[in-house]
Amino acid sequence: MSSNLKLLPILVVLLLPSIPVFISRVSASSENAANLAITQAEETMASAYEAVLEARRARANVSDLLDWLNVAGEHLAEAHMLYRLGDFDGAVYFAGLSSEIGEEVRNSAGELKIKAYESWIADLWSRVIGSFVGVIVVVSGIFVTWQVFKRRYFRQK
Repeated sequence: MSSNLKLLPILVVLLLPSIPVFISRVSASSENAANLAITQAEETMASAYEAVLEARRARANVSDLLDWLNVAGEHLAEAHMLYRLGDFDGAVYFAGLSSEIGEEVRNSAGELKIKAYESWIADLWSRVIGSFVGVIVVVSGIFVTWQVFKRRYFRQK
């Protein structure tokens, strides 16, 4: 037991200089993870914004999605700020929140776009059918009017 106690100070003296190396590796790993999370969140936000623009072009109501995009943008800004301050775990957390919201917004925008196109197609069909029925009614009315006019005209002669 006594020989183990003598060996302990020697091990501490040998291992003490290597502690900063382990800490810097963990810190570098956290920094890389934060950088990757922020990059992924930025890409997700960009694709979500594009999806919202496409849904808007399809005449979908995207006002709620824009509100959620603003929230995701705030989280992304928070992640950037924490990254600059060296709080890499916090940066990863807020970047993850931004990515989750961005993903939900992108999916919702796709659904709204599909619904808007379906509504547009249904409206188009109703206009085509309405026009067709209108033409039939006008042609039938003209035919009936012609028949009535023709009978009256020949009766007068």
